[in-house]
Amino acid sequence: MLNRSLAVLLSLTTFLSACSTAPGNHLDTSRLQDNDPTPTETYPVRLISTQVIAQQVAAMTPAAPLPPSRFPDPLQYVYRVEPQDILGVTIWDHPELTTPQSSGISTGGNTTQSIGAALAQPYAQALPGQADPFGQTVGPEGNIFFPFVGKLHVAGKTTGQIRDELTAGLAPYIKKPQVDVRVLAYRSQKISVTGEVKTPGPLAVSDVPLTLVDAITRSGGTTAEADLQRVRLTRNGKLYVLDAYGVLDRGDVAQNVMLQSGDILNVPDRTDSRIFVLGEVKTPVPVPMLKGKLTIADALTAAGGILDTDANARQIYVVRGMSTNPSTPDIYRLDMTQPDSLLLSTQFQLRPLDVVYVGTSGAVQVNRLIQQVLPSLQSLFFLKELTR
Repeated sequence: MLNRSLAVLLSLTTFLSACSTAPGNHLDTSRLQDNDPTPTETYPVRLISTQVIAQQVAAMTPAAPLPPSRFPDPLQYVYRVEPQDILGVTIWDHPELTTPQSSGISTGGNTTQSIGAALAQPYAQALPGQADPFGQTVGPEGNIFFPFVGKLHVAGKTTGQIRDELTAGLAPYIKKPQVDVRVLAYRSQKISVTGEVKTPGPLAVSDVPLTLVDAITRSGGTTAEADLQRVRLTRNGKLYVLDAYGVLDRGDVAQNVMLQSGDILNVPDRTDSRIFVLGEVKTPVPVPMLKGKLTIADALTAAGGILDTDANARQIYVVRGMSTNPSTPDIYRLDMTQPDSLLLSTQFQLRPLDVVYVGTSGAVQVNRLIQQVLPSLQSLFFLKELTR
């Protein structure tokens, strides 16, 4: 009988040692050296209460600094001509000096376009073909050439200033000249709109002030994944974060900044505005913030709620700050067994990249341990029966 028992034990040992060669996913750890010490840090946990929520409201993150603007008041805005702009000049009662205004004018090649269409040209593109014959194109040095006046420097000047200079230059040749100057095509100054908009691309800066909301609207609006709370503006090498939701929802016109040439506007997706719900919930899932806001109740509802049989309602944790300071995160705990817990869960505001974790009840931990151990106990029982 003893020999039989030894034989069975040796066979079982051989079987277990062969598990490393069993089919299925397996990682051979013999070549890995894992010397990481067991972490010994402890993290303080704050119980979510009305005092914590009051402190949260009092310590709300101040608004991010806004980019400096050349024109603090939109009423002071004025467009200045730069190289590549195309000007139209009208000399009353002198059609030979006036930019043609026929119903169909050539713009180079086989393309024709009316003056009205030229004036309504999209902000994102210049005129098709070569428009030089039907307007005064500002050269690289900032000059134009006009009959009787000759070379005239117009870069950096307004249309009103150019009109006055043309009037003075034509006065010796035309009695009381009446001159009008307008921009036919805005080509010199532009901004770039990228990210989660329907029509990304350049937008020309014109004589009408171009604001944050205008740029997004003229780019076709946003996609479903756009995060309007964190619109990024790059100006002169510096990055600014603007809240377009504040403009649309709260009327915060300070966020609707005026854009200027060289600006890069990026509408990001909601990757950085998510909350992660883990633990004993029905559907662990990342939850996007709603217009920059989300409460614990919102997050748990989006995850289907906590598991009635497995969750520990006293252990609703919020882990915060792992992205900026992973060594010392802020940890909060909500006790959902208290009468005021439901109200507190609707008032505690989460922040981007927070982790909401629902703990496991003690009884469930024991049951799971039994489920892990039970197969081994059964094997030992059958082994004992075989060795009798």
